[in-house]
Amino acid sequence: MAELAVVSLSGGLDSCVAAAMARAEGFDLALLHADYGQLTEARERRAFQDIADFHAVPEQRRLVISFENLRMIGGSALTDASIPLPEGDLHRQGVPVSYVPFRNAHLLATAVSWAEVLMASHIFVGFVEEDSSGYPDCREAFLKSFEATANLGTKPETHLKLHAPLIHLKKAQIVAKGLALNAPLHLSWSCYQGQAEACGHCDSCLLRLRGFQEAGSADPIPYAFIPDNLRV
Repeated sequence: MAELAVVSLSGGLDSCVAAAMARAEGFDLALLHADYGQLTEARERRAFQDIADFHAVPEQRRLVISFENLRMIGGSALTDASIPLPEGDLHRQGVPVSYVPFRNAHLLATAVSWAEVLMASHIFVGFVEEDSSGYPDCREAFLKSFEATANLGTKPETHLKLHAPLIHLKKAQIVAKGLALNAPLHLSWSCYQGQAEACGHCDSCLLRLRGFQEAGSADPIPYAFIPDNLRV
């Protein structure tokens, strides 16, 4: 039997490719998805289930966790309807309003708890530091610090390795990696506000579209709008 890895799978492009990379390395997958009150949670959950089906992950190794506390805390345009989501800007500096305060710490803590119960020693995440929206909890330094904390706070026989195989890749490189691995990119969903079609306006859509364009491939998901400068 193959070794088990817990993968944090939002259903987006990056986590979709991270899951495919874990599979390519020979791991069996246990997939974790978080509902934190985001605007497109229903569509993201569908993407999560579709990707899990693609990899034939059994139901007992699919875990959907509600982080209702993050919605109640607010502070993000993704969880608080009173904070408008601005038009995407690939040149914007600083931490954007789409940042959900310390969200990835909650995700990692849950992944660690589940990994310990499953006796899995590996956790994969789709964090991207080089070509992302500027989220501070996607940085390699944060991930390494959390790995040390997790190993301090778990049983002596628990030895966890946190993997972020995309962390220093550009979005075009992530797309290329996904295509090379035959990852189900057509099943993934990245848009912050559209559910029937991706909006083509938010930061996440623009980063994704630019990645596909630079990789020389058309994005296989439907868009309500694609900027002329990002068409393939």
